Formats: sequence, C-alpha cells, structure tokens
Amino acid sequence: QVQLVESGGGLVQPGGSLTLSCAASGIMFGNTDMGWYRQVPGKQREAVATHTSARTTSYADSVKGRFTISRNNAVNTVYLRMNSLKPEDTAVYYCAAKESWKARYVYWGQGTQVTVSS
Repeated sequence: QVQLVESGGGLVQPGGSLTLSCAASGIMFGNTDMGWYRQVPGKQREAVATHTSARTTSYADSVKGRFTISRNNAVNTVYLRMNSLKPEDTAVYYCAAKESWKARYVYWGQGTQVTVSS
C-alpha cells in the first residue's frame, strides 16, 4: 500500500520561506516520479514542480526561480523548498507519485496547508 505523508506547511509572511517534505512508503522510490501540486478552493489542482526518477525537474512558470524540488532516495523523501513566498502561493499542497512508466500521477498525499499572509 502506497502512502505519502506531507509535512512542513504553515503560516508564513510574504517574502518568507518554507520547506515541505513528503515521505513515501510502499513504493520503489528509486523508480518513482515525484511531484508537488497545489489547489485553492474553486480552482483546479495545478502542478507546481516535478522530479522524475531520471532526476529531471520541471516547474510551473509562477514558481520558477523561487521554488526548488529535491529528493533523497536513501530516505524515500521529496522536498519542496519555497522562497520569496507570495500571498498567491496560498494553497493546499499535495505530494504526488507515480511509477516512472505511468503517464499520470496516481498516488496522492493528504495535503498540507500553506498560508502566506501578513
């Protein structure tokens, strides 16, 4: 059974930083593509950053230069370092995973709230 457990969300002031973590279990992490998505009420979930098993990364235009995705295969964990946070980054952030040969992310965490506000 695949489990993804996020942590690290919270309240931060504009311009501040947060690091989200996602611990994965029940999956061959080294062969797994990992991603971070976010969603605000009334809007579709959007991809924020992805990190494939081949170690390629991609970012949404809105977070390029501010967010960094990384992974540590030794501890089955993916991270999202978020700098220069803006109020529009406020959302529930979800960790996602899929086997590298699948087209869509199929495993999801429970989500962690990030609120950027003064």
